[in-house]
Amino acid sequence: MKYYIIAGEASGDLHGSNLVKQLKQLDTAADIRSWGGDLMEQAGAHVVKHYKELAFMGFVEVILNLRTILRNMDLCKKDITAFQPDVLVLIDYPGFNLRIAEWAKKQGFRIVYYISPQVWAWKENRVKKIRECVDKMLCILPFEQEFYHKWNYEVEYVGHPLVEVIKAAKDQPADAPLADKPVIAVLPGSRKQEVGVKLPIMLTMAKHFPEYQFVVAQAPSLDDEFLLSLTGQHPNVSMVKGQTYNLLRQAKAALVTSGTATLETALFGVPEVVCYKGNPISYVLAKKLIKVKYISLVNLVMDKLVVKELIQHDLTEANLLRELTGLLKNEAAREQVMKDYATLWHKLGEKDASRRAAEVIYEYAIA
Repeated sequence: MKYYIIAGEASGDLHGSNLVKQLKQLDTAADIRSWGGDLMEQAGAHVVKHYKELAFMGFVEVILNLRTILRNMDLCKKDITAFQPDVLVLIDYPGFNLRIAEWAKKQGFRIVYYISPQVWAWKENRVKKIRECVDKMLCILPFEQEFYHKWNYEVEYVGHPLVEVIKAAKDQPADAPLADKPVIAVLPGSRKQEVGVKLPIMLTMAKHFPEYQFVVAQAPSLDDEFLLSLTGQHPNVSMVKGQTYNLLRQAKAALVTSGTATLETALFGVPEVVCYKGNPISYVLAKKLIKVKYISLVNLVMDKLVVKELIQHDLTEANLLRELTGLLKNEAAREQVMKDYATLWHKLGEKDASRRAAEVIYEYAIA
């Protein structure tokens, strides 16, 4: 069977790669064409466009890059038409993928959406478009099934793919220590415009905790020169590339940008402070639209404040120092976080999400 998969970010590339592996096990003749990254390519998909060329986030950033986005969308439509897949699989990345879904439905393609757009956070009316355009929605967060049910749209909860990924990572032999000091992980994200704003604030902690080594996880989309310009002035700051999970296995605490990384950090059992600071105009517009209480997936799944969120104006050196000190010095607070993390594992379930998603997609493709 022929599968066309679209993932527009690093996390989508990770989950897409595991999906590709499972599809190839189920369908030995699978022909998979995709938009994604190195991991999906290594898994056996032919990558047409790398996600590094697609990562635009925020209202202002999207407007500034609108011509590129529209050009990419036109290229994608032409490529899908030429390939004629048996099923089109969309992974998150809603700004792009929902437009592709709307077009693809009119062309008669069959569409499965794996990893629901976060329509429960904002733009709930997008559910109407999803219901019209998406044949099957596969959700990875436990509360999403109930949310869609309210809109009379039945979806399937397949479990969270990070659970299986991190289980496998934890089973690996221990790596060599990244430093001769206790480690604090710094995960600033993958988008250059945001990292340039957040990372300098996050690294102000290095001077307050000279007994720790602050290790920055370098996203594939960020070049060495750019990160070195932000980290070079700190003697107890270093960088690692392609070692995020190794870093989290060794970390005593973490400073983490909002997004999938907050969940990864929690599943590794690392106390964290969630940090976010973006374009001021984009932030003001987003604040008016977003309807959820939290920005961290950990807090959203748990439906309570498990990890502290320092957002926009609250992301200051003083606030970060207070929160990080608490995580490192307050044993009772650390114990409570660990209890909450154990509950989080249970809530996310023990399903093999990639396998289940591949089964649904394959069965739909051959039906």
